Amino acid sequence: MEKVKVMIVDDSKISRTILANHLSKTNFEVVAMAADSAEAIRLYQEHNPELVTMDMNLPDADGIECSKKIRGLDPDAKIVMISAMKDASLVSQGRAAGISAFLQKPVSTNDIIDTLLLLCQQKISKVAVLRESYAKAFERALQQGILNLIGVQSKINLETYDKRYVSVDGIAVIIGLTGYPVGRSIIYMSHDTMKAFTTTMLGTEDINEDEMNEAVEEAANIVVGRGASNINDVFKDKEMRITPPGTIFGSGIKIASPKLTTFKLTASTKVGEIFMNVGFAEGE
Repeated sequence: MEKVKVMIVDDSKISRTILANHLSKTNFEVVAMAADSAEAIRLYQEHNPELVTMDMNLPDADGIECSKKIRGLDPDAKIVMISAMKDASLVSQGRAAGISAFLQKPVSTNDIIDTLLLLCQQKISKVAVLRESYAKAFERALQQGILNLIGVQSKINLETYDKRYVSVDGIAVIIGLTGYPVGRSIIYMSHDTMKAFTTTMLGTEDINEDEMNEAVEEAANIVVGRGASNINDVFKDKEMRITPPGTIFGSGIKIASPKLTTFKLTASTKVGEIFMNVGFAEGE
């Protein structure tokens, strides 16, 4: 989906870099960074960002004056002030200048993303953010995990999953997600795919059903753990953790899906299709 364009205005190169890093793995795209008010005005006209983050102290004007100039160009401009100072007087002056929100340095990834989301609800839905920031972290983990475990390339299809149950014919490994956001993941595949996957993984066909189940369970644990780690790399202040896996095996199994925002990942490989269903408690 289309990225949401953000411009960062801050006289500190360090602060600009930190904020850009916060947004680098999300659906917000930094299209411009300005070190002073004059540059901010020029870049705003050039890039037309949907959101602006504004420092208070700039070398040629303060952030409130810069915000007034931007709002003069675009009365609908959405501006978030991110400053070392945040007091009632500053907020009052900022509100009068058309600044929409105020954050105090240092800001966390969660705080800046949540604030930007509130300001662009018509542009990007919560479901879209969960897809881009969370589900895609598991997409990368699934693809890399398959490659590392069995040396096979895969093509991943990621889609929103609206059903309230997951149908399984074969094996399913269920792993809970705790921390931020709460959720659960299910990795599942047919019996034939399980056999091809585990014999490739272990390099032998001399393996019984219990050993195949154990191998898939361990592989799922590795993949989901990698996905959680990918998320933690972005959201460092609210860590996601995984629960011990639970494995079921059979045909015609229906696993109830609680009220989560859920995504289905289908990995097409030469050993068969490997599925992952991952849901998060946000977005409903």
